[in-house]
Amino acid sequence: MSSYSYTESTTFTVTHARHMAAKIATDLKRMQRLYGQPYDWQITQFEEEAVAMMKAGYLADVTYGFKRNGQWIAPTLKYTARDLAGASAGDDDPGRVLPGKDISGATFGSFMNYSPAYFLLSDSEKTKFESGLPFQRTTGSEPTVNGYLASDRTYSAGGRALDRFSVRSY
Repeated sequence: MSSYSYTESTTFTVTHARHMAAKIATDLKRMQRLYGQPYDWQITQFEEEAVAMMKAGYLADVTYGFKRNGQWIAPTLKYTARDLAGASAGDDDPGRVLPGKDISGATFGSFMNYSPAYFLLSDSEKTKFESGLPFQRTTGSEPTVNGYLASDRTYSAGGRALDRFSVRSY
């Protein structure tokens, strides 16, 4: 009688994080071409931040887009991180940022929520980690959405995924 066993282990590396962060940067570059923002230097910083946050496992979700009257409006994009726990997920191509949306009177911004792993760090560990980021975020309340979030892309690598949601109007 024969017995077989199969075990697979995936280690999430900086290469995996860069793969997914490059897709965020591509989405943001498309947003820039359509709407004038974010600027190149911001895209670079957002990409570096995303790599560090994903590699460390500290990213819960991050939103990039336009706010009017304190609410996210289309063409805002939200990325939610998740561990695939042995499952698989698609790795879509970036793009399909909605063109032709009215951003008059709106400002570009970003908001990040941290994973529970981040909150387990001591204050000194948080300070040390944050000192390596390209910019420092401040605390605040997450803006609401004017419309709804529609799931439209999944980016994955190394056993983790980013689910992308686009703000849509009712």
